[in-house]
Order: sequence, then structure tokens, then C-alpha cells
Amino acid sequence: MQKVNLAEKLAMFSSHWDPHVVASYNDNDVMVVKFKGEFPFHKHDTTDDFFFVLQGEVTMEYEAHDPVTFGPGELVVVPKGVVHRPKAAEEVKVLLIEPKGEPNSGDSGQVPAPKPHI
Repeated sequence: MQKVNLAEKLAMFSSHWDPHVVASYNDNDVMVVKFKGEFPFHKHDTTDDFFFVLQGEVTMEYEAHDPVTFGPGELVVVPKGVVHRPKAAEEVKVLLIEPKGEPNSGDSGQVPAPKPHI
């Protein structure tokens, strides 16, 4: 029952593609992350993927759909089973929500980020 200052949490790390848990919501992790460059194409078979841009601009590319570009105050939910990859030309700050224990790398073969609590 305390507030979480997302800007303060984001200032605690500088790495990219490395989500940090800032709160828990039911059985979900609420995380902040910084993106720059592109993540591998992947999918999550059992859960949707939630992205809310706090700062910057993200392009969500899809294997079978046109890309979607979104910025501050906008969100994209990628339905479970849809192959996608986020990318950002410049650093972007994003809020993520996903079930606890869900690897951020999906089925990409990339080692999942550890998701430390801050």
C-alpha cells in the first residue's frame, strides 16, 4: 500500500532488455524496462504480452501483421501465440505486466532476463 515512482525505479539501472519488477498485481509482475535496438522474434503460448510506453517510441513488429508504432501514454497488447518483436531506434522506457515466472524471451531461444525486484 505504498506508491511506486517509476522514474526513480528506471534511474536505478541502465541496461536494455532487462525488466525490473517494481510491484506485484495478483499473480502478475509489474515491471519497468529500457529498450534500444531490436529484440528477437518470439511468442508466448499461454499469455498475452502487455507494453505501455512511458517515454520514447516503440515499433512492434509482427510475423503475420503490419507493424504498430506507439509512444508515451500508448499501449499494445500482443495476444498469446502471436509472433512479435519490439524494437526502438532510440532508448525507450516501458511498463510491462506479465504473469510471475513468464520468461521475457518467450520461445526465441534467448536466455531470459532474471527480472530482479527493485
